[in-house]
Amino acid sequence: MTDAEEQTLRAELAELTQEHRDLDSAIAALADSGIRDQLQMTRLKKRKLQLKDEIQRIEDALLPDIIA
Repeated sequence: MTDAEEQTLRAELAELTQEHRDLDSAIAALADSGIRDQLQMTRLKKRKLQLKDEIQRIEDALLPDIIA
């Protein structure tokens, strides 16, 4: 992996991590508001899981495979 590719992945990782945190806040705000919009809550949680999977994929790509 070249330095440019690694920088690109790290920038994408930072962006996805921020979006994941923002979704945490949005989910908490929706839950605290007392409005029970189950469809919206489900969509937010699904997107959060998708982000988590994408974050994990990028982290795996950034860590070298080391066989002990």
